[in-house]
Amino acid sequence: MVTDVVLVRHGETVWHAENRYAGRSDVALTERGREQAWALARWAGTAGLDGLWCSELRRSRQTATPCAEASGLILRVDPRLNEVDFGAGEGLTAHELRQRFPREADAFIQDPAGHPLPGAEDPRAVTARALACLTEIAEKVPHGRVLVVAHNSLIRLTLCHLLGIPLSEYRRRFPVIRNCSLNEIRLLGGERTALLQFNAPLRAGEPLLWAPQCGAGAG
Repeated sequence: MVTDVVLVRHGETVWHAENRYAGRSDVALTERGREQAWALARWAGTAGLDGLWCSELRRSRQTATPCAEASGLILRVDPRLNEVDFGAGEGLTAHELRQRFPREADAFIQDPAGHPLPGAEDPRAVTARALACLTEIAEKVPHGRVLVVAHNSLIRLTLCHLLGIPLSEYRRRFPVIRNCSLNEIRLLGGERTALLQFNAPLRAGEPLLWAPQCGAGAG
């Protein structure tokens, strides 16, 4: 079994400018985000894809739907690809988070896997559901290339696990997953994984329509 999985963070959302924590909050894409989605669709139409998955959140579906149209693939929606639920941190900026929960915010910054925000989903559980979904995708497409449109923290956690990096390091080792950039891994069966590309633009020499971002909040 050799399955190449292209993990893509959805396009820019309405919470992007203020970098608000968007986990399960069902925020929409901005105009820039929709442009990014169409740029991704143009890539998807010529990328030789054999499958297309996304989370059930609106920003992910709005990004993946043009890809389905361009590639002729059926879009499969799976809730296991949903972003981390940030609990009490949902909708807050990093500054607001520190104001409301200073002790918890500091602990989260130091070790986000060991000290999730109040009421938040355990990152280890997030990683487990994402890996279960990817394993199932690899079983359905054992020899091919698949596009998975998901979210910032979920992608970072997944990469950490597959590459043997402690989950506590996911914010430091992967500080930014850019909107609609290509993060491609090769699943070789068992726990063997190769990283083929990270934060790559859609086409060599073709810049994506993204703005600078710190990557801390918007999922």
